[in-house]
Amino acid sequence: MADLTALEQLVPQVRRDILRMVHQVNSGHPGGSLGCTEFFAVLYNHMMEINEGFNMDGVGEDLFFLSNGHISPVYYSILARRGYFPVEELATFRKIDSRLQGHPTTHEELPGVRIASGSLGQGMSVAIGAALAKKLNKDSHLIYSLHGDGELQEGQNWEAIMYAAGNKVDNLIATIDWNGQQIDGATEDVLPLGDIGEKFRVFGWDTVEIKNGNDLASVVGGLEEAKSRTGKGKPVAVMLKTVMGNGVDFMMYTHAWHGKAPNDEQLATALEQNPATLGDY
Repeated sequence: MADLTALEQLVPQVRRDILRMVHQVNSGHPGGSLGCTEFFAVLYNHMMEINEGFNMDGVGEDLFFLSNGHISPVYYSILARRGYFPVEELATFRKIDSRLQGHPTTHEELPGVRIASGSLGQGMSVAIGAALAKKLNKDSHLIYSLHGDGELQEGQNWEAIMYAAGNKVDNLIATIDWNGQQIDGATEDVLPLGDIGEKFRVFGWDTVEIKNGNDLASVVGGLEEAKSRTGKGKPVAVMLKTVMGNGVDFMMYTHAWHGKAPNDEQLATALEQNPATLGDY
């Protein structure tokens, strides 16, 4: 079982990192980042088997691919707090010549980042390719990926989803951040997605639902259940129900903070709601 106490200490610190990063450059995407904080904390500090040091090939370890690359603040914070690069480097987020671009890229050679992401809809295809490479190399480790619910409006996803089921890519766990919000409003208003879990099942995937994706114990249990279903002939999709802007009361349940930075007063309020636990950068 995961050390929930350690994860509970990590989560508010990651939220602080996210808020401070986007505030200092008045740019970035705090909403989805805050909503996925618990997921990233569990993934990188409990679920994934990771080698010491970073190797781009990722042989002999689990791999993660972020498809909805605009939530880079939470990704960078977790990578830094996990030891991939110095925590102090978070202060360079979105600045000129920084390795921490607004959307993750590879030419900066930032440890932990294996693909450029931000053009939505492409991460599923990349994750499937990596999973197939694991099979060809007889590497029993798993591929994890994360996708936004609004991102599923991109048609390329469904071609990839069909392919994964048809080719029994059963070493893949794809998680959908199902928060019901996207940049222009609620997904229900922009382009209704219906029952995403049922869609994956009809396309031949096994599915796991995490009804509270902002509860650490629920995320641990759900991801462990998903892992237990790998290797059985079907790819696995996790329906992660989260709240956009979770942990900051005035950012929650709205698309308004999808890509908006807090001002000085708002930052102070948000930080008060998330006391420092591990030390700011």
